[in-house]
Amino acid sequence: MIPITSSMRHRLLIGGACAALLLPADTTAQFASPVASGAQQAGGGAASSGRSAAAGQVALPPADQSPSFQPAIIEGQAPPPSRDAADPSVAGPADAKQKPPRPPAPPSEYEVFVSDIVGKPLRRFGAELLVPDARDFTAPPTTSLPADYRLNPGDELVLGLTGSVQASNLRLIIDSEGRIFVPRVGAITVGGVRYGDVQGVIARQVSRQYRGFDLEVTVGRLRGITVYVTGFAATPGSYTVSSLSTLVNAVLAAGGPSAGGSFRSIQLRRNGKLVSDFDLYDLLLKGDKSGDAALQNGDVIYVAPAGAQVAVIGSVNREAIFEVGAGETLNDAVLYAGGINTVADGSRLMVLDSLGQRDAGWQQLSAEEAGKRHASRGDIVRVLSNVGIARPLQQQSVLVTIGGEVAKPGRYYFTPGTRLADVVNQAGGLTHDAFPYASVITRESVKQQQRVSFDRAIRDLELLLTAQPVTSVNRAQLSNPANLALVRSVVDQLREREPDGRLVFDLPVTAATLPEDLVLENNDSIYVPARPVTVGVFGAVPSPASFAYRQGATIGDFVRAAGGVQKLGDKSEIFIVRANGTVLAPHGRRAMSERALPGDLVFVPIDADRGEFWARVRDITGSLFGGLAGAATIKTLAE
Repeated sequence: MIPITSSMRHRLLIGGACAALLLPADTTAQFASPVASGAQQAGGGAASSGRSAAAGQVALPPADQSPSFQPAIIEGQAPPPSRDAADPSVAGPADAKQKPPRPPAPPSEYEVFVSDIVGKPLRRFGAELLVPDARDFTAPPTTSLPADYRLNPGDELVLGLTGSVQASNLRLIIDSEGRIFVPRVGAITVGGVRYGDVQGVIARQVSRQYRGFDLEVTVGRLRGITVYVTGFAATPGSYTVSSLSTLVNAVLAAGGPSAGGSFRSIQLRRNGKLVSDFDLYDLLLKGDKSGDAALQNGDVIYVAPAGAQVAVIGSVNREAIFEVGAGETLNDAVLYAGGINTVADGSRLMVLDSLGQRDAGWQQLSAEEAGKRHASRGDIVRVLSNVGIARPLQQQSVLVTIGGEVAKPGRYYFTPGTRLADVVNQAGGLTHDAFPYASVITRESVKQQQRVSFDRAIRDLELLLTAQPVTSVNRAQLSNPANLALVRSVVDQLREREPDGRLVFDLPVTAATLPEDLVLENNDSIYVPARPVTVGVFGAVPSPASFAYRQGATIGDFVRAAGGVQKLGDKSEIFIVRANGTVLAPHGRRAMSERALPGDLVFVPIDADRGEFWARVRDITGSLFGGLAGAATIKTLAE
């Protein structure tokens, strides 16, 4: 043990006093409030002693004295423009400048030949889908990349980094060795890497230099590849297309097969080997692209010459000229045309050997025979239609409308061959007020026949009236403009009339039933009126009107009731339209002594040397219109 001397004790006391002087100042600075201002800290312990003991338990440095974190920033330069990175959204020959649009391809020799035979324009199937310069068939640059796409030299990647290292819109092009160079990180090999895996590959390399970052990787632009379209293409040549393009993209960008090119055989060759032999019909007819291979740089596409072609026309869903393969039948050709349509006769078809190599003229084949006969070059197949053909009555569906004096008027469906008596029974029979003699039965087929006959009668009448001034002795008087204008007016009014298709039956006025054995047709209309109680008198009489029918009265009685025939009236040309639609025209004055029937219409024409004219008009209207329509026609013309 070392003894402590007085000198040593003096030195220890001096050292302890110095330590006591220094200790309070350090303690105060260590626990000073981190939010105190600089003036308060310089003021000493007066300001700090007022703070609670708890407030001084957090030791935080002043904010302006803490060191700030600065993340690393990676800046990149825009890559230089590259021919390989050019926008491939519009493909074209690699060695060609922009050209004006090409005109549509003219029809081929076979298309013209077949169009002349069938009497209408007929093009090859697919020609309308390949209008030159009307569509862009290349893969657009905004196409979403599949995850299994393999990155190639020339593709451009866009990187975005946030966190401890930052980069925005960093564009990097993969070089010829498959690498990209990321500043502050180094070279990273990405060539041949799947697009779905490239983010992980780059992230692993960046993580060697930095921690705590987020990475986004997208493809900014794909490298354009050069392919060669050869053979019978519309525009053969070398094309720069997107690296996402397929065989179909390149072929359609080249205008598709030419007039002599095949739609059925488009070959893709790579390094001298056949990769795919694609049939465009699979795509156009079935929507099947399974044989559409992706392109690589330097691929060669060969469009083969067209094979045997046949034309399909008639009742099919698409009339066109189709290319048939070896062993395909006529039935296959019809299927290429979309099959038969709704109104087609599916039991048979017609075929013509247009080149005269095998058969002469059209031949009829059954559906079974068409499935066995091989399609030959130049065949024309016609599928027949079931519409527009008059069918036997026993094959017609029958919808009949019956109204008037029946118990249950309405529309009724019947089997073919139904008689009128069956329809009346279905409608509940006739009422006690029915007047079958005046029944109106109209039929569409009769209306069409009347229309044809009426048009011919109008032409004959026009010829007769216009030729009368030439053939008559009163030539000068009849050829004046007023008479010619009257002729045109009469003819025009007659042309405005429409036949009604009425069937006229010679029933007795006392008949209690309709013609029971009449076989009905589709859309027949039957109207049974009530028994009329008047007789009408019109024309050249002082008081034209309808008069109450009197049993046993004659036509003369009713004409006298109307005031008799005026001086300008022609008694020899009086005619009567019966209620059943027939016209009675007794010669001379015998009409006045005819017995009147219920519903008769009596017409007294004007005597102005126009007896031949009115007789002609009467014959036309009486035979074609009948009943009220005929009388109304005469009355209108007279007025």
